[in-house]
Amino acid sequence: MTGVAERLRPTIRMRLTLLYTGLFLCAGVVLLGLTYILVQNNLQRQSEPVSGEKVLDVSRAPGTPDAGTPDAGTPDAGASWVSSQRFEGALLKARRESRHETLGALLTQGGIALGLVAAAGLGFGWLLADRALRPVHKITETAGRVARSHDLTERIAYEGPRDDVKELADAFDTMLGRLARAFDGQRRFVANASHELRTPLAINRTLVDVAVRRPDATDDVKRLGESLLVVNGRHERLIDGLLTLAGTENVVADAGPLDLSDVASHVLDQAGPEAGARGVTAGHRLAPAVTSGDPVLVERLVQNLVENAIRHNHDGGDLSVTTGESGGWAELRVTNTGPVVPAYEAETIFEPFRRLGTDRAHSDRGSGLGLSIVRATATAHGGTVTAVPRPGGGLAVTVRLPASPDAAADETASGPNPRAATPMTVSTERNEGARPG
Repeated sequence: MTGVAERLRPTIRMRLTLLYTGLFLCAGVVLLGLTYILVQNNLQRQSEPVSGEKVLDVSRAPGTPDAGTPDAGTPDAGASWVSSQRFEGALLKARRESRHETLGALLTQGGIALGLVAAAGLGFGWLLADRALRPVHKITETAGRVARSHDLTERIAYEGPRDDVKELADAFDTMLGRLARAFDGQRRFVANASHELRTPLAINRTLVDVAVRRPDATDDVKRLGESLLVVNGRHERLIDGLLTLAGTENVVADAGPLDLSDVASHVLDQAGPEAGARGVTAGHRLAPAVTSGDPVLVERLVQNLVENAIRHNHDGGDLSVTTGESGGWAELRVTNTGPVVPAYEAETIFEPFRRLGTDRAHSDRGSGLGLSIVRATATAHGGTVTAVPRPGGGLAVTVRLPASPDAAADETASGPNPRAATPMTVSTERNEGARPG
């Protein structure tokens, strides 16, 4: 009901038009009412009754046929008085009818004129409202283009009188400028942090690796070196995750058409050795699911989901990846077996450094940012991600991104995905790292 009410609600332009027309009508009604009262009073004064004595005086004036003063006892005296009374009544009746006709004509013609004025006011109000709201429409169009293209360099650059609309447009341009500077600063920080944080870790990894490989290295040194390499690798994954998360929460700069089925097929090929090493049986059903996005970020999204499904599975577990389109969305669904996930913890797994049963990530299986990156990437692409616990254990994670109809038509013309209906299986005997078939 709320959505229907919002759709039926008139626009600002319509409300302004109705307001202008209402003011015209109110002013016209008041003016017509005042005119009616003035005309009525004037006609009332002109319609004062004529007394019978004045009529008799006129009838007795010199030169009239019946001049003179008839005696009260004569027969003509009563007849003359009756004639004067009838004349006075007829005169009053004629004046009343004339007054009613005049006032009625005034109301009729005034109402017609008022209707014409209201129609003209409606048209002029519509045009005036459009002209008054034209700068606001320009601001709205600019905001829409910035939201769609993520181009923070665009400005309204409104040129007009110094009024409220001018101040609004200038404030919007100032906000866009500050946002552009903030995002540029964030990108520079991410680039600098990527170099400054990764370089020491790379040096540490090289030093530890050289020390472990020395011929005179003792067993204790080798064990210590292996532990340090594990810790160093975890720190590298953590930094990669933080930098990726910082980038995906910004904007999608290099968006283009891509098919989630192709991305999922490529990721499954890469994940084959790890799935085989853990004895996970993986299958897929890949139908075309064309969307628009950054290929690197979308591949990282799918990779994080598949790796999470493998690493948080049990030996001999199952993994399934499906893609397709539904209701204008390109969908990716990754399901896996594993430990039972409480329903109240399903949404918390998308928070940074969150794991089931603990508030912080303290595991060598990942940095605790994989699903956070998935959600940030999906949100940056205008999509959603949901996680639903499976009754027997494990999760079913669904990512929905806006479908790209034009790219979908090109994809259909080029032919279906050859792996779309071919299930992929990685059995427990494929621990040698063979590619999933």
